[in-house]
This record gives sequence, C-alpha cells and structure tokens, in this order.
Amino acid sequence: MSEVTLLSQISKLLTIDVDSMDPEVAIQHTRSSFSFCDMTSNQAIVQGQATRPERAHVLECAINLSKSKGDGVNPEHVVDKALDILTVLFAKEVYPQINGRVHAQTSPSVAYDTEKTIEHAKRLVSIFEANGIPKDRVCIKIPATPQSIIACQYLEKIGIRTLATCLFSVAQAVAASQAGCLYIAPYFNELRVHFDPTLWKEYTDTAREHPMSTVISEIIQVFKKLRSSTLVMPASIVTSAEVMALASLHPDHLTLSGAVLDQLASLVPVPDHELSERSSPPSASTKVAEIDFLEDGAHALKTALEADAETTRKLTDALKIFGEMEQKAKDLMRDKIVAS
Repeated sequence: MSEVTLLSQISKLLTIDVDSMDPEVAIQHTRSSFSFCDMTSNQAIVQGQATRPERAHVLECAINLSKSKGDGVNPEHVVDKALDILTVLFAKEVYPQINGRVHAQTSPSVAYDTEKTIEHAKRLVSIFEANGIPKDRVCIKIPATPQSIIACQYLEKIGIRTLATCLFSVAQAVAASQAGCLYIAPYFNELRVHFDPTLWKEYTDTAREHPMSTVISEIIQVFKKLRSSTLVMPASIVTSAEVMALASLHPDHLTLSGAVLDQLASLVPVPDHELSERSSPPSASTKVAEIDFLEDGAHALKTALEADAETTRKLTDALKIFGEMEQKAKDLMRDKIVAS
C-alpha cells in the first residue's frame, strides 16, 4: 500500500490517535512516516474485544489476576476488578505501537458521583502503573457531567490527566477547560449511530451542514479566546468524509476507529484546498467563556445542561449505552468465573 494516502495527508495537518484496543489496527497503519499518538477506548471497545475468541487468553488472565488479588468474599468485587485489569491489559498490547498515552474510561455508573469517579480513576492509574505503564503515559476519560467535571478538576490537581468525553456542547467544553482537562472529545456523531446505522445522516457539505461541525468550530474559537491548553480531539467519526470535514476545522487531534483508518488508507490525497481551514463568523458562544462553570459545585454547568435538551439526551443515551456494554463485559466474566 502506498504511503501517500489520505491518511498520511491528514496526519500532517493534525495528530491522529487510534480508537481501538486491537494492536493489529495500530500495527497495520503505522508507517515509517506515520505513527499514532494516543490510543483511546471506552466500555464498548473493551466489550467488543472481550468477545473475540483470539483475545480469550487476555480475558482469562484478567480474571485470574483479579482472583489472586481479591478478598475472596464478594464475587462482584472480583468481577469489577477483573474488568479494570482487562481494560489495562488490552491497552498494554497497543501501548508499544503508540508514542503518546493510553486512555481508559471511568464507569458510566458513577458519572454523577464525584468521589466514586475519582476513586475509579485512581484505581485505573494504579493498575496501569502495576503493569509497567507510568502515570504520565495514561489519560483517564471521564463523561462530561457536572459531577464528573469536578472530579476532573481534582484529578488534574493531583497529576492524573483527564479527557472529558460524551461531550456535545460548548458549555461542557469550557467547563472541561476550566477544570484543566488535557483533552476534550466532542462526539461528532451521537454514540447510538454505531449501534443503529439508520440514525446516521449524510450531508452534502459536512463541514458546514453537520450540526456538530458548528459546535466544534465554536469550541475551537472559544478555546483560542481563552488561550486554553486543553486539546480538542473529536471522536465518534464514521466516514472519511467526516474526517475531511473535521480536518478543515483544525482541531488538535482526531481519534479514529480501525474502519475509518482503513477508509483513509485506501484513498489518495485530495487537493489541499479541500482540507484548508474554514473561515467562521464570530461565535455568539464566545460569551460562554466568561462563565465560571465550576463554581458552586458546577452549578452553571448543571443549569446549562438543563436548558439544552439535545445535549442532555445525547449524554444520557451515551451513558446508557456504555453502561450496557460494561454490564455485558461483566456478565461474560461472571459466566467464566462460574464455569471455572
């Protein structure tokens, strides 16, 4: 395969991350002129890998390690710990193929609980360190609820880097920036399109017509106004056309699935003007930069979400799907433990 592809062209404009815990995906697309920065993941990706026959040995290893470290009293503790270990072991297999950070996502079940989110983030970092991946090569993905953004603020203060995920609005983005998050991951498509493709919609001019193009463009403008150090990493991308549209908005990173990487690697470069930065009118959302979203327990973010029915719907649905995927992975482990 030629090294001169649409993937290599876009990789020169922004940083590309691999949204997969399959090491073969990263290996397949690494070239002498290109390598991935970060590896991103979530409960759906972990569950998908856990069901693959060729990864059964990793699943078994996670269960055995959890059993050896368990208290022997509560089987659910063994399952919970095994899932965290499995997440780390999958990431560990991709780790040699990247030059940045591995990402793991806190449980959606604690997304509205600050202390439990902090506890889970610390536990994941501890397991990464026990497996030879230092804290400075780890990023914890945390859903952008008001309670969890407060958790991000605390974690950043103690040196655990975070990414605000399940993010669909400028208000969530500014709150994450104020919390000091390393990244935000605005979802270009709502999560459910990956499970129900009939929900996905094609646009003639994706960069101008897709509703999240406007949101991401506004976030980038606001971050420039704030001189924010938080990096913008759009996620939940379905097609190469969406990648091209996003590239024209000039975020910092894009995280891409194996399927989208395959599309980009099979296509020849496009004329540079098709990826050139789109000029955007001044955004009314720049006023959002003046709001302290973290004050009084993130009260302003709670208010913003209550007034934004579409963002709230997408956030709630994403947490529901991630919760279902997490439960499926736990059920699989529970069955394996019972059978052993």
